[in-house]
Amino acid sequence: MPSFLPELNAQSHFASSQIAEIPSLLISLGVFLALLVTLTLVFKSRAHKKSKKFDVESDRRISPSEELQSRESSQPDDVKEILADTTSSWLQRLKSGLDKTRQNITNNIVQALSKKAVFDEQLMEQIHEILYRSDMGSEMADYLVDQLRREFAGKQSPDWQDVSRILDQAVRSVMTQEEVQEVSNNQSTPHVILVVGVNGVGKTTSIGKLTAHFISQGKSVLLCAGDTYRAAAIEQLQIWGQRLNVPVISHQQGADPASVAFDGVKAAKARNVDILLIDTAGRLHNKQELMDELAKVNRVIGKELPGAPHETFLVIDATTGQNAFQQVQAFKQLVALTGLIVTKLDGTAKGGVVIGIKKKFNIPIRYIGVGEKAQDLRLFNATDFAQSLFSI
Repeated sequence: MPSFLPELNAQSHFASSQIAEIPSLLISLGVFLALLVTLTLVFKSRAHKKSKKFDVESDRRISPSEELQSRESSQPDDVKEILADTTSSWLQRLKSGLDKTRQNITNNIVQALSKKAVFDEQLMEQIHEILYRSDMGSEMADYLVDQLRREFAGKQSPDWQDVSRILDQAVRSVMTQEEVQEVSNNQSTPHVILVVGVNGVGKTTSIGKLTAHFISQGKSVLLCAGDTYRAAAIEQLQIWGQRLNVPVISHQQGADPASVAFDGVKAAKARNVDILLIDTAGRLHNKQELMDELAKVNRVIGKELPGAPHETFLVIDATTGQNAFQQVQAFKQLVALTGLIVTKLDGTAKGGVVIGIKKKFNIPIRYIGVGEKAQDLRLFNATDFAQSLFSI
């Protein structure tokens, strides 16, 4: 046998072993390439999210206005209406809503002025009665007449324009003693708002409208059905939750309201929502029971979230007139009120109650309502209110 044959056989064996290893090398290479492609796609995706947003189909950059339109189009109808609302439209609805109150005041004062040549005490008594009948209350009526007396006493009887100017200034001075602020994103999270009020004033509806209002500002909201005394209140809040795509924390009718509120605060913390709105019972006829219930609710949620509730809003119905004063007085003894929501101003000639309550109790008017839609509940503005009340 030639001497080179063993060496040839060894080389052949080595080549065969190398060829046998090729499939495993190819598999390893394939796995490596697949991993490399996956990582590349992940990094590109993250970079894409952190950078500008693009239209997927055309690879076109989405403008801020288009992004806003896309966000608005996916919102519930109530929120869309709020976002589409304009200041001029709101002022028109506010003036229309105060029409009965305005006519009640202006027509009667104009008639009284036309019958007197001099601005004397008799005329001032007539004006006082007119203002009082608009449910401003005696304290506010006294204040407004004093302002008119200082300006016109003993002089030739002024026309309505002069009188309305003084009334406008006086009302604004009372209503703007405390500046009304929106709930800020920089405040505590969750920001807990307790909503109180007697049955029938529109409390649960106001909570629904407030929810739409906060969503329109980009805030996340959680609702809590703390009025366990009435099954209808729980159902109504759940309907608002479905309508606005907002979760509702609720128990069965008759459950302990403090337990429901506790679960609401716990859920709000876990979900990191911006605002928690808690509905409460309104059985003012049983004052001691309601006082104990609200005290327990405050104690329980304050223990779970120190500082809560951060706001307590009282809802009052403008159509109740002087009864609204009594409701504020009663709830002021039960809880620490931080603001008032005045509803149904569009259905009454007693809109003066807003001014009278602010003068007597010095509690900020936070929101006013002049209609059925969510957009008809708005943050209170003293200048807009005074101008709408006294302009002809």
